[in-house]
Amino acid sequence: MTEFPDLGLLLAHQAPMILIHKLSHVTALSVHCQVKIDSDNLFFDSQLGAVPSWVGIEFLAQTIAAWAGYHAYLENRSPNVGFLLGSRCYSADCDLFAKDAVLDLYAEQLMENEGMAAFACRIECQGETLITAQLNVFVPPPEKLEKMLKGKNNA
Repeated sequence: MTEFPDLGLLLAHQAPMILIHKLSHVTALSVHCQVKIDSDNLFFDSQLGAVPSWVGIEFLAQTIAAWAGYHAYLENRSPNVGFLLGSRCYSADCDLFAKDAVLDLYAEQLMENEGMAAFACRIECQGETLITAQLNVFVPPPEKLEKMLKGKNNA
């Protein structure tokens, strides 16, 4: 079994925005992470005793970020900042992720071109598919990100 670094080293996020808990498996084009739904989750609704299923898009985005961060880690680089551009066909077969549920988060890269990529994603719980989606992401080169950030500060 492969030991993976802490997600805090792989994601360009800080608590409490790190929502996933474990990197389980990673290849050149795919990734499997997990999250256990608990009351510490930033989006946990105590009245419902659950996290709304629309938060799944962020779980999947962070799964993709963990994949990218792991590959950066292997090259002794810091994780890059990436952007979720959107989703195609986000299909949810549930409204809520119940407390104590362990969700398996999967993403597989379909294509990549100059920092833009598409991933086929799904969320499973106990082998049952709850969510399917295609996520489109963008990771700008460091110089482009710097220019974007400077432009924001000059506005």
